[in-house]
Amino acid sequence: MKKAIVSLLISAACGSAFAAAPKADIVRHKIPNSDFPIALAVSIPPTATIHFISGQVPAVVNKDAPADSLEAFGDTKTQSESVLKKIKEILQGMKLEMSDVVKMQVFLVGDPAKGGKADTKGFMEAYTQYFGATAQPGPQMNLPARAVVQVAGLSNAGWLVEIEVVAAKK
Repeated sequence: MKKAIVSLLISAACGSAFAAAPKADIVRHKIPNSDFPIALAVSIPPTATIHFISGQVPAVVNKDAPADSLEAFGDTKTQSESVLKKIKEILQGMKLEMSDVVKMQVFLVGDPAKGGKADTKGFMEAYTQYFGATAQPGPQMNLPARAVVQVAGLSNAGWLVEIEVVAAKK
């Protein structure tokens, strides 16, 4: 009987100690001395659920144009807006928000209208509609860690943009 009571007291004491431990939050580490709208790094606690969203590509904006043309999908800004809107809808369907995005990988094809260079300015105009001071006013901006790379091409010659994201939520 004494053993059972001692065991119960030890279990209760340990349980309350563990219950008192605070749950870790997702931490977004700012780039020192920068207001660029990405995180230097994001730390995710083991209590968070991580969601990997496959690469998304732009929607057709001109149904009269050939299906593999830039005219069918628009410029980099238009395509980026389309892709980010699609990602937002996918996340909402999973009961998540754009603010839950912790990592973003962006693939840009060089734009012929820009001499074959990736239109990062056009991409950023779309990106900052969802991330950064304007889109997320206040001290707590939920910025993702992010990489933007220029690629030789995507599987449709009309696509200039593909974006994949990782979201996390406690």
